[in-house]
Amino acid sequence: MNNKSSVLPAVAIVLAGGVGERLGLQMPKQLVKIAGRPVIEHTLATFEQSPVIDSVLVLMTPDHVAEVEAIVARGGFTKVLGVIAGGRTRSETTQRAIAAMHGTECKMIIHDAVRPLVSQRIIADSVRALDRYEAIDVATPSADTIIAVDEIDGEEIITDIPQRSRLRRGQTPQGFHLSILRKAYELAAADPAFTATDDCGVVRRYLPDVPIYVVPGDENNLKITHPIDIHLADKLFQLNSNPRVLETSAADRARLLTGKTVVVFGGSYGIGKATGDLAAAAGATVLPFSRSTTGTHVENPDQVADALRQAHVRTGRIDYVVNTAGVLRIGKLADAEDTDIEEALRVNYLAPVYIARAAADYLAETRGALLLYTSSSYTRGRAGYSLYSSTKAATVNLTQALADEWSERGIRVNCINPERTGTPMRRQAFGDEPAASMLTAEEVAGTSVDVMISDWTGHIVDVRRAS
Repeated sequence: MNNKSSVLPAVAIVLAGGVGERLGLQMPKQLVKIAGRPVIEHTLATFEQSPVIDSVLVLMTPDHVAEVEAIVARGGFTKVLGVIAGGRTRSETTQRAIAAMHGTECKMIIHDAVRPLVSQRIIADSVRALDRYEAIDVATPSADTIIAVDEIDGEEIITDIPQRSRLRRGQTPQGFHLSILRKAYELAAADPAFTATDDCGVVRRYLPDVPIYVVPGDENNLKITHPIDIHLADKLFQLNSNPRVLETSAADRARLLTGKTVVVFGGSYGIGKATGDLAAAAGATVLPFSRSTTGTHVENPDQVADALRQAHVRTGRIDYVVNTAGVLRIGKLADAEDTDIEEALRVNYLAPVYIARAAADYLAETRGALLLYTSSSYTRGRAGYSLYSSTKAATVNLTQALADEWSERGIRVNCINPERTGTPMRRQAFGDEPAASMLTAEEVAGTSVDVMISDWTGHIVDVRRAS
């Protein structure tokens, strides 16, 4: 332990040297897009937002430095000192980071770029722990029994079963005082047998008298290594899309919406009307289109395109496009009329496709956002909801695909997944239900507006009743 104060600057070292071989990719895994953005962009955003991190240094696979520099510039990451080429190994990359600090003592918070879900709590705990210790690691208890094996006659045989209560699974960040890590690597350089997979191992081996404090990690702090990790991380981003973190004040809504144009398809009643009313109250020009009020059929691509042209002619810009239009037909697929099947597919899926295609150029001009809606039934098809559930699942995939496809154009795409909501469409399908068991359209509208004006993209945002 040490008694140094917290005045040392905290520098996040983001290691991005992986090449994605185990993922079977043609690009480094840190450039794979999840929730609409490259993995490394999510990681950089987390450190950028941390109040305890003073600056960030990125070490990237040499052939892709320029790509990360472009991500930094586009994302406005002001804390990033620079992007430099990493080495051939993890330890060589760390040594390049040490050299780049030019001997300035600091708290080095070394983190894998491919752990984009690291929490602010872990970062803050790691930085604070370096006020008392010169080295820290982040780890979680092992839920599995760990076995040690040796190969005997070509077969793996258990040779030891360590006590599970003492075992931890290491994560990142790892943190050090620069002087300690530099000294450990200087000693390692004199060892011809030196090998290392992580920096705590170097300190542990060459400076055994330096205690390494363990900061509690988090199961969500996933490292993207194997193909399934991409899917798990994408789902975790969805689960972490907590609308409460976006709750925006009336003043901020007014600041962000005054002078903006919002087009709402399905805006005559229910969630669409409530969303439009809230945006209008904040200063936006809201132009609602629907079958009942303007004769706009969202399943007709010509009528969709005409509605958007009208909006642009009227205000000279389109900043946000919202589509809440939908139909709910319940019943067995075998009993469905052809007209009902066609209506469900055209309104619930083709309409979002037509709206997205027609809105793209307008939204690119304003670097605006498209907001779509799904239903909780998208996660698992149920009897009687085959058409509805499948089209809502398709809308989720459309959201994520467009967020990726349109990221270079600066267009954000998100999807709202509300719990049961008291709307005319629901009452028509299910009759009167206890109001206390459902969300109101206004509650969903509040989250819709906050997501719409946020910088999120590629998120599927659950809206739930307060417990």
